[in-house]
Amino acid sequence: MHTHLSSTLPHGLRQHWNQSAEHLQRLLSDNLLCLIARWGIASVFFLSGRTKVEGWLSITPSTYELFQTDYALPLVSPWLAAHLATYAEHLFPLLLVLGLCTRLSALALLAMTTVIEVFVYPDAWPTHLCWAGLLLLLVSRGAGALSLDRLLGLR
Repeated sequence: MHTHLSSTLPHGLRQHWNQSAEHLQRLLSDNLLCLIARWGIASVFFLSGRTKVEGWLSITPSTYELFQTDYALPLVSPWLAAHLATYAEHLFPLLLVLGLCTRLSALALLAMTTVIEVFVYPDAWPTHLCWAGLLLLLVSRGAGALSLDRLLGLR
């Protein structure tokens, strides 16, 4: 006779466990998870962007130097890469915090994460995998109810 592992657990314990899981699932709704994912990953990229500038958006000489040496990319000039990365690290996190164009912003930051992983820091894959997990959640689910996307009726 075939038995399931669940049949070895006492019924009361299994029922209590499942009720607890249902309560947690209601408490941690997709809307709350998407809000936390948006703000969490936005902070990572925005703070990185802030290290590349002085004042509002004046790119520092050390940023240009980094893109000529440590962050050098194939087929893209260091000057262009510095500008694209710096502005992207400011714009897309801001959009994520607002929940505006969330899927597009998450895809853009996922592309940036891929470039960083492949060309800049290939040994940092555990960190990049965490970023990708949050970004893929946002690509899949969108911003959630607490967002401008929802207010404007954007999927």
